[in-house]
This record gives sequence, structure tokens and C-alpha cells, in this order.
Amino acid sequence: MIIAPLGKGPMRHVGLAVATLALLLGSGRSFAQSLVPEPTDKPLPDITTLMGQVEANERKSEAIQKNYIYSETNTFDERDSREVVKKTESRDTEVFWLNGVPVQRTLKKDGTPLTEDEARKENERIDTIVKKATERREKADAKGKETDPRGHDELTLTRILELGRFSDPRREVINGRDTIVVDYLGDPKAKTHNYAEGVFRALSGTVWVDEQDRTLGRLEGHFSHDFKIASGLAANVKEGSWFKIAFTKINDEVWLPATMEADGHVRYLLFFKLDGHFRGRTSNYRKFTAKSTILPGIAEVDPAAPADPPGTDTKSTPK
Repeated sequence: MIIAPLGKGPMRHVGLAVATLALLLGSGRSFAQSLVPEPTDKPLPDITTLMGQVEANERKSEAIQKNYIYSETNTFDERDSREVVKKTESRDTEVFWLNGVPVQRTLKKDGTPLTEDEARKENERIDTIVKKATERREKADAKGKETDPRGHDELTLTRILELGRFSDPRREVINGRDTIVVDYLGDPKAKTHNYAEGVFRALSGTVWVDEQDRTLGRLEGHFSHDFKIASGLAANVKEGSWFKIAFTKINDEVWLPATMEADGHVRYLLFFKLDGHFRGRTSNYRKFTAKSTILPGIAEVDPAAPADPPGTDTKSTPK
């Protein structure tokens, strides 16, 4: 799965979900926990082997998700230098792949559908993105090089996994499924190919892996110190910035984003800027066929429950 910028600009697939259990603490917690299956007692898998399987399966997932389109509702609270919210914006979009290029088409801004003129300009914008990305891909193919179809530094979940080290495996049961939880720490010595990968070498967090499918069910990360690349001109991340994403299994074949959240102050080149709080939720997953225009969905898909959505109780047993 390719992760696009979080914030006010175009964003795709990735990014990240909150699962707070504070409301479950108290008198009702013991009853809720009694309904959650106990984690299995079988031995935990070797971390290196497990994450290798996850990386391979994520690559397969990145290919399958090109057959899907889904809706995404994003809200962004922009904060000033005193951390006071000065503006809130929302956007409803469709996320899909077009001619091998990931795009995000805006349908509504702040709850209001685009005007006919705005919709025309939005379609023209997407056509331009696809055309330029196709040209870049053709030039790269001619030189035998790989390129990100979005036109900037590639950042995939598989690359994030490759840039870090994993430790402290344990089990949780999430929505009745055994889940392996491991801590993640970016490797400052990892070889990077672009600025975006350099940012994630400074990341620490936690990864939830669905044990049966060997794929990501949830991902959380945070930055414990200020981080800059090229004196802040290429990337500038403030201490305390964080993100979360939860995935949901769709049509019993692929895990797609379910909920996303990010907070802090992050700037990456001209592609991404976050000064505040972002939250997003996806829905209406369906298969589709598209060439130069979007065609009606050929199959409606009922999504499974997202991995650890808000209000879902989990029970962890350290191993």
C-alpha cells in the first residue's frame, strides 16, 4: 500500500486510526473483556520471518487494491502558533487507481458538492496528474528505473517496514482474530533512496499484524524529537507529531484503510504540510473498472469491521 500525504493536499490509502479504550475503563470493563476471546497459547512466530511475510503480502495487496474504489471523508483542524484551532475544513473524496496511477477525486468541500465548473476542473486536474505520471513512468521504464506514479518520492508500507527494526512480540485478539503486536523503531543506519524514507528512519511506533493473513491490521507511529532534512528545507518534523491508521478486510481478499488520524507539525517538500489535527474515515468499498473515465462499480462490497475501531475492546497477553 502506498501512503500519500496526510493533510489538506491529495492523500491516498494510508494513513491512520485511533482506538482509545478510555470509555471501557471502569465498571463495564470486566464484562466487555469477558466477551473477548482469549489469545491462543501457541508459540509466537519468529519476528524476522513474520515481518518478511508481511512485506511480501503487502506488495500483493498493493496490486489488488488497484481494483478498488472507495469513499473517504477527511477533516482537518488547522492550528496557529499558539496551538489554537483557527480553521476547520472537510473534504469528501473518491480514492481509486486510474491507468496505474493513484488519484483522489474531490466530491464535496465542507459538506457542499462541487459546482459543475469545480467538478470539471477537478476532472481536468486528475487527467493532468495521470498524463504526467504516465509520461514519467514511460521515461523511467525506458531507462530501466522505478518511479512513483504520483510524481514524488515513493513511500510504501513495505518500505517503512524495511527501514526499521522490530521487537517485543505479543498477542492481542482484535475482532475475534489473533493479532501479533510488535514495536517498531526506525533504523538510523538504514539505506534510503529519497527524503521521505529519511523521515521514517526517525520514527518509532507499534505494528499490529493479522496472524492468519500475515498483513497489517493497524499501524501507529510518533516522533520523539524534532527532525530535519537539509536544514528543514526538504523535511521538518516537530517533536510529538504522530499518526495512526487502521485497516479493514474487504471482500475476503484485501485489507484497505478504514480510519486515519494524525496530529502535529510536519512539512515535506511541497507535497505535504500538516499544522494541526487530521482525521479520516473510509467507506463504500467496491470494485471498479476504469480507463480514461470512472465506470460504475461492478460489484458492491460489504466491508468487514475495521481492525480495532473506536469502542472495540481488546485483550493482550504478553509472550
